[in-house]
Amino acid sequence: MKRTILAAVAASVVLALALSGCGADKQAAKGPGTKAGSGGKAGQGAETRVALVLSVGGLGDKSFNDSAYQGLMKAKDQLGIGAVFGQPEQMSEDEKYLRQYAEQGFDVVVGVGFLMKDALDKVAGEFPRTHFAIIDAVVERPNVASLIFREHEGSFLVGAIAGLVTKTGKVGFVGGMDIPLIHKFEVGYTEGVKYVSPKAEVLVAYAGSGPEAFHDPVKGKSLALNQFDRGADVIFQAAGSTGNGVIDAAKERGLFAIGVDANQNYMAPGNVLTSMLKRVDVAVFQIVKDVVEGRFTGGPHVYGPEVDGVGYALDDYNRNLISPDVLARVEAIKQDIVAGKIKVTDYTAIH
Repeated sequence: MKRTILAAVAASVVLALALSGCGADKQAAKGPGTKAGSGGKAGQGAETRVALVLSVGGLGDKSFNDSAYQGLMKAKDQLGIGAVFGQPEQMSEDEKYLRQYAEQGFDVVVGVGFLMKDALDKVAGEFPRTHFAIIDAVVERPNVASLIFREHEGSFLVGAIAGLVTKTGKVGFVGGMDIPLIHKFEVGYTEGVKYVSPKAEVLVAYAGSGPEAFHDPVKGKSLALNQFDRGADVIFQAAGSTGNGVIDAAKERGLFAIGVDANQNYMAPGNVLTSMLKRVDVAVFQIVKDVVEGRFTGGPHVYGPEVDGVGYALDDYNRNLISPDVLARVEAIKQDIVAGKIKVTDYTAIH
């Protein structure tokens, strides 16, 4: 189905905010190439306009993109900004979306995902007075905020949980696209498992080498079933919507999956052991807030466990799956990571 530039749900939010006097942009449901409003200076709340360009998989992935969108909607609700989001059908369209939002005079344009790095770098160079932000990549321009996460540390924590919970001594990892960023999750997870269970075995599989590897839940389920058949009883997935297939496999086999990015515990209560939280929503909200308050700064903005930028999810869906002793051990490990007593390998820093 052809993607639309703004989902109906966003349009309804925009209308509701406008009618309630929150100052939201009445035309925010329109996409690239269409004026989204009269504009205004950043830092004036209701006059600030923000555009979010989603990555491969788009809205509804229950993970990375959805988390970014939630941050945008939180900013709309709490800060009264005007907001739109775009969903390119192909990577080749990223540049068009970014450029058209910049041409329309949006105060900040946010690109979701490292796959947008080259396109955003080019467009940001053409519009030096426009604020840009990118998630999971570093673009070295003064008008670009690079929102990056210490995923390896969050992955270490869920790896420790897996290592403490496994009964077979064998756990798994299913990645999406076979690239350094996803290896960052894998290595952190493996180190966490080995930290608490040195003899445990970690099975590893990737869905592919192209962007489509992030939105193939059928492939994800197949890879997970293979690992379960080989004796794994917990599988961590870092694979976008491909990971939804891993969760389906865990539910089918009565074993455990670990979610990623957003809290995915609700997707299969009793079979999602926990989720490695990567608070993309927090990063998006914060950079928008910085623009509204006139405090935008370019350069790296790093989110780690010390600010709950990464971590693990505990709620009513999984509280009975993780014992108090395991929680206490993992919390102690978290504090040791924050204090620098435990050093987790950042794969992207050495490759």
